[in-house]
Amino acid sequence: MTPAALEPLRFPLAGSRLIEASAGTGKTFTIAALYLRLVLGHGDDGAAFSRPLTPPEILVVTFTDAATKELRDRIRARLAEAAAYFRAEPPGPAADALLQQLRDAYLPEHWPACARKLQLAAEWMDEAAVSTIHSWCNRMLREHAFDSDSLFTQRLETDQADLLAEVVRDYWRSFMYPLGADAARQVRGWWGSPEALQGDLKGLLNHVDLLAASADPAAAVDAAQQAQQRTLAALKAPWAQWVDDLQVLLDTARDKGEFNGTKLKKNNYDSWLQRLAAWRDDPEQVSPDLTPAAWARLTPAGLDEVWKPAFTPPQHPALAAIAAMPATLAALPDARLDILRHAAQWVAARFADEQARRAQMGFNDLLTRLDEALAGPNGARLAEVIRAQFPVALIDEFQDTDAIQYRIFDAIYRVEANDAATALVFIGDPKQAIYAFRGADIHTYLAARAATAGRLYTLGRNFRSTHAMVRAANRCFQLAEEQDDGPGAFLFRSAAGNPVPFFPADANGRKDALQAGGEPLAALNIWRLPPPDNGEPMSKGAYLEAMADVCASEMVRLLNLGQRGEAGFAGDDGLRALRQADLAVLVNNRSEADAIRGALASRGVRSVYLSEKDSVFQRPEAFELQLWLSACAEPDDGRALRAALATQTLGLDWASLDRLNHDEIAWDDYVLQFRAYRDCWRRQGVLPMLRRLLNEFRVPARLLAAGGSGERSLTDLLHLAELLQQASSLLDGEHALIRHLAEQRREEASGGEARQVRLESDADLVQVVTIHKSKGLEYPLVFLPFACAFRATKATDLPLKWHDAQGRLQLSLTADAALLALADRERLGEDLRKLYVALTRARYATWIGAAPLKELQNSAFGHLIGHTLQAGIDALAAGCPDIAVIDAPASSPDVYVSHEPQRTEGPARSPRRAVREHWWIASYSALHTAAAEAGAETPGEDVFREAAVAERLTPPAIPPVAGGVATSVGLLHGFPRGAAVGTFLHEILEWAAGQGFGRVADAPALLRDAVARRCAVRGWERWIDPLCAWLQDFLRLPLGGADAPGFALAGLDTWVAEMEFWVAVHDVDLAALDALVCRHTVGGAERPPLQAGQLNGMLKGFIDLVVEHEGRYYVIDYKSNWLGPDDAAYTPAAMAGEILAKRYELQYVLYLLALHRLLKLRLPDYDYDTHIGGALYLFLRGSQAPTRGIHAERPPRALIESLDHLFARRTATEAA
Repeated sequence: MTPAALEPLRFPLAGSRLIEASAGTGKTFTIAALYLRLVLGHGDDGAAFSRPLTPPEILVVTFTDAATKELRDRIRARLAEAAAYFRAEPPGPAADALLQQLRDAYLPEHWPACARKLQLAAEWMDEAAVSTIHSWCNRMLREHAFDSDSLFTQRLETDQADLLAEVVRDYWRSFMYPLGADAARQVRGWWGSPEALQGDLKGLLNHVDLLAASADPAAAVDAAQQAQQRTLAALKAPWAQWVDDLQVLLDTARDKGEFNGTKLKKNNYDSWLQRLAAWRDDPEQVSPDLTPAAWARLTPAGLDEVWKPAFTPPQHPALAAIAAMPATLAALPDARLDILRHAAQWVAARFADEQARRAQMGFNDLLTRLDEALAGPNGARLAEVIRAQFPVALIDEFQDTDAIQYRIFDAIYRVEANDAATALVFIGDPKQAIYAFRGADIHTYLAARAATAGRLYTLGRNFRSTHAMVRAANRCFQLAEEQDDGPGAFLFRSAAGNPVPFFPADANGRKDALQAGGEPLAALNIWRLPPPDNGEPMSKGAYLEAMADVCASEMVRLLNLGQRGEAGFAGDDGLRALRQADLAVLVNNRSEADAIRGALASRGVRSVYLSEKDSVFQRPEAFELQLWLSACAEPDDGRALRAALATQTLGLDWASLDRLNHDEIAWDDYVLQFRAYRDCWRRQGVLPMLRRLLNEFRVPARLLAAGGSGERSLTDLLHLAELLQQASSLLDGEHALIRHLAEQRREEASGGEARQVRLESDADLVQVVTIHKSKGLEYPLVFLPFACAFRATKATDLPLKWHDAQGRLQLSLTADAALLALADRERLGEDLRKLYVALTRARYATWIGAAPLKELQNSAFGHLIGHTLQAGIDALAAGCPDIAVIDAPASSPDVYVSHEPQRTEGPARSPRRAVREHWWIASYSALHTAAAEAGAETPGEDVFREAAVAERLTPPAIPPVAGGVATSVGLLHGFPRGAAVGTFLHEILEWAAGQGFGRVADAPALLRDAVARRCAVRGWERWIDPLCAWLQDFLRLPLGGADAPGFALAGLDTWVAEMEFWVAVHDVDLAALDALVCRHTVGGAERPPLQAGQLNGMLKGFIDLVVEHEGRYYVIDYKSNWLGPDDAAYTPAAMAGEILAKRYELQYVLYLLALHRLLKLRLPDYDYDTHIGGALYLFLRGSQAPTRGIHAERPPRALIESLDHLFARRTATEAA
């Protein structure tokens, strides 16, 4: 059955047809061309559809969301391009031949109408019926709820793992708990928990219709026990005589000296025979209690070893029975498979019931429910309605279909009947059917191929690769296809025919060519490793290691040539140098990816890995994240917190971790830190909390500095954080989210595109991609270093699946040699199709790694070359100059040296104007810079921002003159400067407030310990004593304004440190605010104005200290500003100048406003003049100056009340 060559403009658009599109032959281009014709109604009487169609009437189905988006965009672009071409007057703009032929089919006077149709269709594409099969089925069930007997409202659940686990637990409670002790013991030997049972059910739930009916566990165990007893009774029956026979046989032989008495002693065989007799006489004993020596000796082979050569070893059926007994006992009937079948059927039925009860569906249910509806009593009516809605359907990637999907389209469009009133076009390539692990079934495709016999078409011209690359790929499969006595290239040839033939593709070619060192490279390069010196087949581990080194060496050679301009793609515009992004390595799994990435990394080549099967929940970062969440949820749990801090990503070294065993204060700091994370989690969510944790532990900076592996880890962490944030909206509490993460980590399946590991970088890097993920993609150069690697089907890969001669799926829960051979043949068939996909990805050249592996003939490459490595590869290359064979390739330690200029990150760009949302949270520092930044989240952040602003506004300081007056011990004039130093001093004073100022002043040892710990981590050990002396003096320093009674911090009874406040502000004009503050503070002195703007939202801040002394309340703020080299620099005028320059007076006015509003609510007799003491701004470095470093001011009552009215203006208006 040879397909006809497809001509896009003559292809019949009626009835059912199948297009087989080989790799790179322009499948999407053809779909777009057919779409143009359907919109225009183009074609002769036999080729046109009955009428022009609109996009909502043309159903286009593909299998992934990404493919859907790409296909929709390509069709839209093609429609717009065609419309533009039809609007042009002849000869019109340059266009491809197809558009020219399409326009030539119409008279010029019809071109405007055609252009109008095409343009409208392009604009209509947002409503076009281009979708995945699942989303289309969901739409049909919703739109045709009456005809499909569906609920109008059903929830689509993308992850049904929790429901399935719940149903399995229900089964366990319903059937396992009532079992007797002996039966329960047996069951626990097979499955220790419901989770273990669920793991064995995973491969059965979609195929319960293939399982035989089974009794419930109690009945199954009882029946198995009875069958086992019958089998044991039959097994033991002959031993009533055989024990005595063996006793006589061995005693007689011993008396005659026929065997070596030192190797077989009488006391030993007497004991063995007694144990056999005990087993024979005990109907409950399953296996005789024999030693390993007895099992070996009481067999024909065992007695042969001890029997003397002059005598004939005895022959007795008992000896043969003992040799066979272990296998016989292992095959005794048990209830495991019966219980497994019963559980699968019960769980599948209960799962469906629970879904119906909850009005929810999974992705698979979308298909099965539409399939059931089409097969139900209203099926004919439903099919008619859908046909009327979508008279034409184009089904892309049809080789990835399954039986349910085909039944749906067959029921609607009647494939075999070839209904001319509709059009159904399947587009696919059976040679690229590689998704059996997802449920795709190539035999369903073959059934559709048979149903469309005589209506098969093919796309045979490759537009992707060079002529040489196409010829080389053709040669690989032609070699196997041309073997007359073989099963063909893809194992489907039989006496009845070959439904998956290989037809060589033609090549359109490319305008440029690959060159290296001034010479063209072969299109297909085969590395052939020699066998090991011992003559044995090469082990798989040795193959991966050796071929990874060979492959990486060649890639480095090419890249270095590319850096020198000696390798690249030569065309009319010259040579484009080869880059890392031009190279792709295709692998089967992560172990292969790790091997090649390790070899590349050791040679200085960076790479990224992309897989379709890897779930981000299976990454090691998911486990670390689980530990972090556990510690954040329970920060007082010592074990949980230690486990979190010990994770590699947080970066604490052994010394830091060990210190936590001895330093209680350091431990308490971490407890407090993780308590803050818990509070953030509860207030804002898990994603903000995790971002804060990552930043505070400097995780992003450290991981990015580590290069490729660090980028991978950081990408996974952020990806997991996003997924957890999404999941948290459906879960209640921290522990539910932790439990959810643990369950996801236990799941082996990827669970959808959202959970697939993301690409960690889009830089110019080598791509390491699984063959599955590479399908549909193309790369300039492709490397297949592990093309001979394969994993044969094992007896443990249950259930085994294969297809019978009629293409029907078969399933077995047991494995024997014949069934393993059938299942492994299907594995080989899929591997061959994967190899076809891999060999058709390259535009210019491919490299293959071959080695003499064990059972090479069972690999896809071994099948193609005829099973023998040496002769097979020689035959493959014979007569084909496009294939080069490199024997015994050597690896090289050379590294990749990039000559590209290093990119350096410049400073962050600052906005030239304030970019402000309508409503925002502001702080004092945001007001001062007029930037719409959010308020600080913590007091530490607030201090740091303020100090950073002050640092930017401070002019460079004049260094002290050498030999000047030395400052006394305890002064801070020489202490380091900067925003981080300000944060440090605030932290010390905040700690003192928490401990109690008086207590700290009276406990020098406590003070020294706190200061020493904080200085040690910053390398400031020499400042420990000066800081302690300064702080003890500072805590007893008299504070207060000139007209107020003085007080010392150490003598206070009432204070609040880091008091947070929020003040609502409504459309406050910053100019008006600035004018008020300037008029009433610091004597009206001149100062830098605030930038113009509006403040609308919330004003947020943290006041360093609020104290009460003798009924008056003071706002205190610590300033670490450096005004000069000695005490003389801290004059009232200098401090006032610093206050004005940094606009601190605005800060303390806002603080006093917040305190004023609070006291109005708290004190019944509150009066500003009576209760407000004012603001004390303490310049810490000048605390021993005559001024004590104090700037004090109490703004007038008129200012505070005016500001109160200004901020509340809108509120009052709204209240009115």
